[in-house]
Amino acid sequence: MNFTLHIWRQKNAQSKGDFQTYQIEEIDSDTSFLEMLDQLNEQLIGKGEDCVVFDYDCREGICGACSLVINGHPHGEKKATTTCQLYMREYANQNELWIEPFRADSFPVIKDVLTNRDAFDRIIQAGGYVSTNTGSAPDANAQLVKKADADAAFDAATCIGCGACVAVCPNASASLFVSAKIAHLDYLPQGKVQSDSRAVNMVRQMELEGFGSCSNHRHCESVCPQEISVSNITLMNSLL
Repeated sequence: MNFTLHIWRQKNAQSKGDFQTYQIEEIDSDTSFLEMLDQLNEQLIGKGEDCVVFDYDCREGICGACSLVINGHPHGEKKATTTCQLYMREYANQNELWIEPFRADSFPVIKDVLTNRDAFDRIIQAGGYVSTNTGSAPDANAQLVKKADADAAFDAATCIGCGACVAVCPNASASLFVSAKIAHLDYLPQGKVQSDSRAVNMVRQMELEGFGSCSNHRHCESVCPQEISVSNITLMNSLL
């Protein structure tokens, strides 16, 4: 398989970026998208050129680091999939690919398609935790949790914080991410004690970081690799 790649190249957050075009040939259909970029970088290094800087860690759809917009779609068009879980066979009928970073003022470009998503960490620090006295952990069954609540908490907790919701939102809102982090604690008895203050503090921090507000476009839900529900945003708003 042969591809024409238009990749966003940008030296740093202060520099003006632009797309540069590369040709890559004889890519096996079972090659992952990130492995394809690895092969491109090997070619660039062999030519003495600067390699394309992109992020990754687990390459198993767990960490959310592989945040790329491919042909206008965060993590590509395949539903419930991160970039690292994509394989080039998905693009058998698309031999021209446009690759760029997640676009948001709150995700400044570090270099090329690598962005700084520390804003998410600061939102978590503002309230995404349960305060408790130190000491030995209580028995797991000391507080019973209804199965429906446990399932809802688990579904919300699957958010990997990749930022695709921000990248696709016309307002660059982080509401889906923030609401998932609020909801998965609110559904559990240990987290309910601080639900109101947690929601207020995290939403305030979201606004301070420069993210926009939700206006119910629901694009975030459609591109989320973990299929987090926008019902979590409703829950978040009820706590404010």
